[in-house]
Amino acid sequence: MEKSVTKTAKTVEEAIALAVAELGVSEDEAIVEVIDEGTSGGFLGIGKKAATVKVTVDVVEDEPVYYGDDETFEGDAVSESEDQAVSFVAEILSGIGIHGKLDSYREGETIFINISGQDCGAAIGRHGETLDAISYLTSLVANKYSEDHVRVSLDIGGYKKRRESVLISIAQKAAVRATRSGRPVALEAMNPAERRIVHSSLQTVSGISTHSEGEEPNRKVIITPSSRTNGNEV
Repeated sequence: MEKSVTKTAKTVEEAIALAVAELGVSEDEAIVEVIDEGTSGGFLGIGKKAATVKVTVDVVEDEPVYYGDDETFEGDAVSESEDQAVSFVAEILSGIGIHGKLDSYREGETIFINISGQDCGAAIGRHGETLDAISYLTSLVANKYSEDHVRVSLDIGGYKKRRESVLISIAQKAAVRATRSGRPVALEAMNPAERRIVHSSLQTVSGISTHSEGEEPNRKVIITPSSRTNGNEV
């Protein structure tokens, strides 16, 4: 069975990166169709048009494992806070019709919860916004049943790791454009966690600096050639 997503971004490369991140595959595993290459525009960017791509992958249908009484927990003995956190996540995913496998473990003050399964996009959301919201609520539940503060790290299908790789790739390409053009380059709007990844990935890159501009949720990272430094903040 095939699954496709269509994405629009400033460049073809950024649109492809967004699409493969949502599908949870690498670019090598996907079929990419460039619908519109976009244009850079003329004077002052007038007439600029975004690029649009359609990315398709083959989805192998496995027998689903449902959340609920039969969910699988891996690892050592489960504390009450971990047990409640896992149950809360399973209830949310079951409620929105997402099927898959869930496992958890705890290291120090952090509870790690990982979900694997098909069609988990609804629990990830645009740029992981839904995933971040579920993580926040799960953290509240976990701390309700813990005397000491605990942190919850929730991931679905390895999305966070893939998204981090995509962000670093986008940031590095934008840094090259800023250096070559001598002009600031603005990235797409990102949440605070994603902006921190970009700032961190470019800290050791010579010839540029980074800062953020705008109000949430439209705050963006600006990559500036060193001669036009404006600071460095998330």
